[in-house]
Parts: sequence; structure tokens; C-alpha cells
Amino acid sequence: MCYSSFYAQQPVDYVNPMIGTSNFGATYPGPISPRGMASISPFNVAGPKNLPLEKDSGWLSTPYVHENTFLTGFSQVNLSGVGCPELGVLLLMPTTGEVETNHLKYGSTYSNEISKAGYYSSTIDKYNVKAEFTTTKRVGVSKFTFPKGKSNLLLNLGLGLTNEEGAMVKIVSPTEIEGVRSVGSFCYYNPEDAYPVYFVAKFSKPADDFGVWKKPATYKGVEAQWMGYNGKTRIMKNNTKMVVGDSIGTYFSYDFNKPETVEVKIGVSYVSIENARENLEKETQNKSFDKVYKQTKNEWNQLLSRIKVEGGSEDDKTIFYTALYHTLIHPNTLNDFNGEYPEIKTGKIGKTDGTRYTVFSLWDTYRNLHQLMSLVYPKQQSNMVKSIIDMSDENGWLPRWELNSTETFTMVGDPAGIVITDTYLKGIKDFDIKKAYAAMLKGADTIKGNPLRNGLKNYIEKGYVTTDEKGSVSTTQEYNASDYAISLLAKELSHHKDYKRFKKRAISYRKLYDKDLQLLHPRNNDGSFYEPFDPNAGANFEENIGFIEGNAWQYAFMTPHDIKGLIKLMGGKKEFTNQLQKVFDDKQFDMANEPDIAYPYLFNYIKGEEYRSQKLVQQLVKEYFKNTPDGLPGNDDTGTMSAWLIYSMMGFYPITPGEPNYTITTPMFDKITIELNSEYYQNKKIVITKETNNNDNIKKIELNGKEFKGYFITHDELVNGHTLKVIQN
Repeated sequence: MCYSSFYAQQPVDYVNPMIGTSNFGATYPGPISPRGMASISPFNVAGPKNLPLEKDSGWLSTPYVHENTFLTGFSQVNLSGVGCPELGVLLLMPTTGEVETNHLKYGSTYSNEISKAGYYSSTIDKYNVKAEFTTTKRVGVSKFTFPKGKSNLLLNLGLGLTNEEGAMVKIVSPTEIEGVRSVGSFCYYNPEDAYPVYFVAKFSKPADDFGVWKKPATYKGVEAQWMGYNGKTRIMKNNTKMVVGDSIGTYFSYDFNKPETVEVKIGVSYVSIENARENLEKETQNKSFDKVYKQTKNEWNQLLSRIKVEGGSEDDKTIFYTALYHTLIHPNTLNDFNGEYPEIKTGKIGKTDGTRYTVFSLWDTYRNLHQLMSLVYPKQQSNMVKSIIDMSDENGWLPRWELNSTETFTMVGDPAGIVITDTYLKGIKDFDIKKAYAAMLKGADTIKGNPLRNGLKNYIEKGYVTTDEKGSVSTTQEYNASDYAISLLAKELSHHKDYKRFKKRAISYRKLYDKDLQLLHPRNNDGSFYEPFDPNAGANFEENIGFIEGNAWQYAFMTPHDIKGLIKLMGGKKEFTNQLQKVFDDKQFDMANEPDIAYPYLFNYIKGEEYRSQKLVQQLVKEYFKNTPDGLPGNDDTGTMSAWLIYSMMGFYPITPGEPNYTITTPMFDKITIELNSEYYQNKKIVITKETNNNDNIKKIELNGKEFKGYFITHDELVNGHTLKVIQN
């Protein structure tokens, strides 16, 4: 214990990628470089031995579950903290003895797991093989230490996280394989938008024996009588021809007379096999496994070190830096080393001099993750906004939930404009704001054929989306949030008519307010309230009328841009406070979902009640975030839950998406130093400190040594200040 405390001097040493691998956190313990395209995860969600958390027996969106024990390989492209299954393909698996191609037979238990930022290892029990993994941006690097005797490396292209099928493979030489695997069934919403992931695998030792396997479907017609291989796997030894199919794979076999190590490098691309090969060569040529890991670890440490924390326990630092690690996975890199990437919808190949990002879970991330990027990693955030704007050029619309240049249209609302506005108003302006603004207006005003705002006609005419549309209340609130962001940007750009129009539209949720319930109530097309209405229905992701992934309580205060208006609607500050407290007292608050995650901070709007926010935030952090596999409250939502934790532990939160403002609460470290990027900010750093006396409640806040009134601070005040000090009673 003392040794680990002494050793863990750098932020990277505190990262525990096992956090979130249970309790449906949907993270994985394997390596990825910051915002990497390639990632490696142990794959333990296939087969009856993994029941009940098995990919075809329940809704699983992750290749790895901590409770499971049966391993069937290591997938080379994966998603972290998402709610729907996708990717989890190109499964590499070491075995010994005779070649077995059925994953249910060659699978194994595993032990001795070690998981760090940029590194994972375990022992494959059945074969006594040590497996180690690291990555560069676009290449997965594996190292297998085999015992003496016959050993094999299998690359299974049939197995994956979803039931999407189709692959091609070609053995180029005894040291190289190339191929492609079809993916693209996120939430199974748009299977017609399936797309390829290309790969090239290179082995450090030439195989003594190699081949391809293929298993066809089982047929029952007359022709089937002639098929000696009907429904059976056939092995094609020494085959160097292209093989196409659903259940296909390759094996490379070795006959070692002593324990040996084989390294495998797998470059990936969403453009071509040639680009996958170039990615592999440019990023890993002549680099050993250890050298790649050292470089990736250093890259992680540099980024994680942008925030330094002092004080707090070892566990506090671990959950903090692991959360920061999780926010630096998605959005991730889509473009190849040469800058090429697949455009969204067009089928063309685009090219960038910067970074084309992908995996924009915007319904989640518009609330806090992008705000964190703007503060700590503004160059990345600038490239993310540029990627979003480029997508609107290619697709005709801003993205809602983009994944590898496909638009999944998961969730509701029109959130991209909120991210653009928030970024621009924080002073990050090196992108085409005119083009962005035009795209935002198109999404907000186009009634026909608008994939972003399905209920727009009623919303404009009545002020709300009616029960004819799914999640009508939630959708109205999401449109309000987007319209408020447009109003802020319109004001900044001196579009005064737009400013007034969208500011008025942004508060139309008020028409859904039910004074008797003190909650928002779905309305029918004729204007009547929907009945029978149960405000509690919809919790725990249950389907209900009016709300998406939540109920009336969990959406009651999701109007952060109009809290003063909501206070007035509810009858005043006392009624507002009582109703907000009731959300927590009646256990209606859902820490695992986005609509209500800002609620703990809303007491800051009521003078004299701020202590409630301070206590609640600390209680929630302690209850839901831990240094254990189940240490996330649920799905990480591509880093959104982690971003909430980071802000909460630092003692401030971006309370209104789109507005460059924060609200203050108690920091959970003695000292927090945020390094600022000189390209965007004048100061080199922000220092936040805490002075603790006898009580947890905040007595006074000081900015640059002077007393700071209130619990709200602008982005400019924060980044242009030097020290923010929170003094407790």
C-alpha cells in the first residue's frame, strides 16, 4: 500500500480503467490512446457461460462485463460508455494445440488482469498464455507469450458485439493479413447504413502454418445434399486467396521448441485497406510493444496533467483521473494518418489537415462534456466543432448522434447548436460561425423533411410538441434549450430579430405547466392535457407518454435557461425549493441519466438554500462514484457522467448549456490547478483552493483575494482570474 502510494506520482498512474465495467457503465478495461480510432478490449459477452450478461440474451452495449469469466478474444475497435451495441469486432485470440475455430470451444477463463491507461494484460488460463495490449491512435498492438509447443493466433471475423454480418479476408503472407468487416447496427435503427472497417494485421514472426476458415449456413434444399460442407466449417490451409463470408476467420500457427513471444499489430481505417496499412506503418513501424506503450502512456499523462489535484484520498484521485480519462476517449479520431475520412452520407472521401472527430452522443454531451473540453482542451473542442459543421455540409443537417459518419438519430432534440454556441461564447472562435449559424437556423425553422425536429410544426404553432410525437414534453424542452442557444448566438452576432424570436420560443415549455401538479404535463393536439397521466411513469427507462428516458419529475426542472421563470410558475422561491427537494426526498432523482443531472446545483438559485447543493453534490459523489468496477451510476454516456464528476469534485458546474457561466459548490480537493491553453486564454492557469474549518457549508468565496458575491461565475471571470478560494464555516 505504501509502495503504490509512493509510486503513483503522476496523474496517469491513478487511472483505473476497470471503473465502469460493471453496473452497465459500458466502459472497457483495454487500452486506447487519447481519442484513438483503434482500441482493444477483452471480449467476454458471448456464449452461455456468460449468462445472464450475454450479448444475445440481454441488451448489452459493451464487449466486456466485469462479472463475466468466459473470454472469446480481444476486439480491436470498440465504443466506450454508450447505450447501444456497436463495433466490438476483429477478435484476436491466442490458443495452443490443434486449431479450433468455434469460439464456444476455444474460449477460456482468464486471470491476473492488469488494467492501466494504455495497457491491459491477462493470462488465458486454458492455454497458459500471457496476453498484453497497447495502442497507438490507429493501431492495436498485442503481445502474446506462448509456452513451448504448438500455438495459434486466431482472427475471428464472424463474431462481434452486434448481429451485423459480412467480412472479407486475405492472407498476404505468413506475416500479414488484410481484410474488412461490416459494422453499423447501432441500436439496430438504421441497418441499411452499415459500413466497413478495414484492417491490416502484421505478425512479428512468420507462421509455420496458416489458413482460412469459413462456416456456411445450414441449407435443407436438394442442393444441400451435394454440399459435403453444409453447415460445417471448412478449413482452407495455406490459402492466400480472398475469402468472403459471414462466419470466417484466419489462423496463424507456430511450433515453438521453447516459450516464445509474438507481437501482432493491427492497423484500422474506415477508408481503405491501403490506409489501414499506412496507419500501421507510419505509427508503429520498427517500434516495439514497450516503446508504443511508453509513448501512449506519456501522451495520456500529458493530457491528464492539464488538471492537477492536491489533497483528497487515493481513491478520490483515482475516480477523478479515471473520469478525466473517460472524457478523453470520445469523440474520437475518424481520419487516417493521411487525413482521409469517409464523409457522412455522401460516400465520398474527405480530407482534413486537423482532426475529424466522430462519435458525437450530443443529447448527452451537450450538457457538460463539451464545456469541459472548451475549458481544458480548447484545441480539441475547436476541431470537434469544425467536424460538426463539416457534417452539416455533407449531410445537409447538423448531427444529433453521429457515429463513424453515419447519423443514428438516436434520442430527440437538436443539440449540436448548443455545443457550437457554448464554444463560441467561451472565446473559441476559430471556425466558420456564419456557416454554423445558418445550419442552426435550418434545423430550427425547416418544417418539412426535418430529421432533427420531427414535431416542429406544432412546436412553432402551439408552443409545444403534442402527444402525437414520442416524448412530446421532453422534445419540447430539448427544442427550447436549442432555441435558447440560438438566441444567445443571434445576440452575439447582432441578429436582433432572431434573438427576440428564439428567446420567446425558448420558454414555450411554460404552456405545458400544470399548476395542480406543479409539473409539466403532456398536451394533446386539441390542447387538452393528456389523461390518464401518471407523473411517476417513465422512471428506469420505462416507456411512457410525454417523456424520453425519464418521468415528469426527472424533467420538471430541465429548463436551466429559465429558472427564474420556473420559480414564478411554481409560485415563488419557497414552492420551488420544496418541489425541487421533493425530487430527492421521494427518490425521483436519477443520477444515471442526463435530464436531471444538473438538479443538485439548482438550489444555488435560491438565496439561503445554497447549502443544499453543497451537501447533495458531496453525497451523490460519495454514493455513486467509486474506485470499483461498479463505480459509475450507470452508462457513462461517452464521458458525460464522468464530466459531471470532474466538475463536481472541482467545485463548479456549467449550469446552463450554451451560457458561458458556472455555479459554485464545494471543491473536494484542497487545491486544483487547471492549465490553460495560451492559444485561447491569456492566463496560464486557474488555481482553486479550499479552506476547511468546522463545517461543510460555504461561508465565503474569494476571487483573486477579494470577496466574490453569489454562487455564479462567468467563464471570463474564471479564466481571467488567478485564484478562486472557497472558505467553509
